[in-house]
Amino acid sequence: MEEDALLQPQVTADELGKAEEGVRPRRLADYIGQKDLKDVLTIAIQAAQARKETLDHLLLYGPPGLGKTTMSLILAAEMQVACKITSAPALERPRDIVGLLVTLKPGDILFIDEIHRLPRVTEEILYPAMEDFRVDVTTGKGQSARTMSIPLHRFTLVGATTRVGALTSPLRDRFGLVQRLRFYELDELTHIILRTAGILHTAISADGATEIARRSRALPGSPIDCCDGCGIMWK
Repeated sequence: MEEDALLQPQVTADELGKAEEGVRPRRLADYIGQKDLKDVLTIAIQAAQARKETLDHLLLYGPPGLGKTTMSLILAAEMQVACKITSAPALERPRDIVGLLVTLKPGDILFIDEIHRLPRVTEEILYPAMEDFRVDVTTGKGQSARTMSIPLHRFTLVGATTRVGALTSPLRDRFGLVQRLRFYELDELTHIILRTAGILHTAISADGATEIARRSRALPGSPIDCCDGCGIMWK
């Protein structure tokens, strides 16, 4: 390895991605904070597993950085299914959402970030998918147009939004669980920082962790108010 590479101070994107994946909690028991949400989801998971059914569709709302994406990955791990992640702006055309839905396997979780930004046509495709687990596709034009119904495997839609009031009533009413993520307390953030430092093999004092927590804006996934704008843990 060249000397210049050894002295390179920047962290590569690959290294950053691996570090983030190692830091993210993988189980509800490892997730720090959001006690009320964890209690609700624990009951929902146990009930779904006892009935051998999928989880109810879940809507998570709150400011960015509170752990909505991480929670969807945890749910997938707890239910032992796959989790497909996308965002509403990426689903511009009907075929985008249809392509995702037809590839879902039984019990899979589909996570849609910023779901309040879904195009109207895409949102209407989700209605029968969420209720009856089917998609209606129209082929042809004019008098030769035909509507074909494609059955889907039962799945769980997890929607995340920072503006719950911007969701339309028909979409919001189709979620069986609607949960708000709250801001984190100082002791929770301190615990998160100490846990992260241990995983990354980084020495840190308790006072140092508390001081970082004070500057975190009550969000474990936000940039902190320090000189270099580093981040703390998960998103």
